[in-house]
Amino acid sequence: MHFKLLVVFVEDAQTDQVMKAARDAGATGATVINNARGEGVNKTKTFFGLNLETQRDVLLFIVEEHLSRKILETISEVAGFESAPGKGIAIQLDVEDAVGLPTRLKP
Repeated sequence: MHFKLLVVFVEDAQTDQVMKAARDAGATGATVINNARGEGVNKTKTFFGLNLETQRDVLLFIVEEHLSRKILETISEVAGFESAPGKGIAIQLDVEDAVGLPTRLKP
């Protein structure tokens, strides 16, 4: 069986919405890493020396290869990645090998 790793960087306010959409598209679960910070091309605005940044979460999904593109597109649509810069990104990587995955996944 072939798997993909989806790595999603999303505003923390959208994490629950993205997780639900990914599950509806076929994902069976994810690992969430809270309070990530990133920098884009444009510097973040400051107010009296305080950064005005939106906290991000990193979501890690291991999904079956045949479901990966559908899940990726669903996440992008729900999170609005294409609607404005800085909304987040999602990438997919090949998984060479994995152990500990649920046996309910069928080849």
